[in-house]
Amino acid sequence: MQKELIYMSNSIDFYFDIISPYSFIAYKKILKIKNIDFNYKPILLGGLHNLAGITPPAFNKYKSKNLRNDCELVASKNNIDFKWNKKFPINTLNIMRGYLSVEQDKKDKYLEVFFNAYWVNNLDLTIDENVILLLNKLKINNSKFLEDVKSQLIKDKLKKITNDAFEKDVFGAPTFIVNKKIFWGQDRLDYAIEELKKI
Repeated sequence: MQKELIYMSNSIDFYFDIISPYSFIAYKKILKIKNIDFNYKPILLGGLHNLAGITPPAFNKYKSKNLRNDCELVASKNNIDFKWNKKFPINTLNIMRGYLSVEQDKKDKYLEVFFNAYWVNNLDLTIDENVILLLNKLKINNSKFLEDVKSQLIKDKLKKITNDAFEKDVFGAPTFIVNKKIFWGQDRLDYAIEELKKI
C-alpha cells in the first residue's frame, strides 16, 4: 500500500488587511520573530466578508463596543504602540492594491509606513494629501502609484488573492495558514508557529 504523502510547510502564509487592527497587532508580532519566513498575503477584507456573508464587527453594535477596548488591551499587553483611528473603518482598496503594485524592495517599508500611519499616528487615509505625503516619504511617484492601482492587472491580482483565501476557508484577518491548517486571529500566531515546527 502506497504511503500517503504529508504536506509540510517551510513558511507561514499571513493574510491581512491594513483596516484590521488585529492584523496590525499580528504584523507587529511578526516583526519580532526571527528565522521564520512569512508569506504576506494582502486581501480586501470587505470583499472577503461579502463572499463569506459575514457582517464585520465594526458594523455589529454589540461587537463594536468591545473591539476598541480589546485591541488596546492586547496591544498594551504586547508592548505595541497603538492608537484607535478616529476614521475607522475606511475603504482600503487602493492601499491594498498599492502594496501589490510597489516594487518588491519597497513592500516591507510600504506596509510599515501605512500600518503605522493608520494605527499609531491616527492619520486619516481617506484624504488624498495624507496618502501622497506617505508616498513621498517612501519615494514612490504618486502619479504612477495612482495609475498602477487602477490597472486591471493589480485589480485582478488583489481579487484573486482574496478569492483564493475564501476558497481556502479564510473568513477574516489576520489568518495564518501552515501545513494546510488555518489559524485565525492574532492570538493564534503561536499556534501557527508550533504547527510549522512539527516534524
